Amino acid sequence: MKLLRILMAILREIGDENAYRRHLAHHGAAHSGEEWRRFSEERLRQKYQRARCC
Repeated sequence: MKLLRILMAILREIGDENAYRRHLAHHGAAHSGEEWRRFSEERLRQKYQRARCC
């Protein structure tokens, strides 16, 4: 059971579920399709704004 909980926690982190929960808590928002879209767009914007060099 402990291994299963650890595996599920890892999958939630990889799948951005934990980050989304932190986003909701930080903004005091409730889960909705619109809020998920806002979260996803912000994550992508931050990811691609950071320039990477060779």
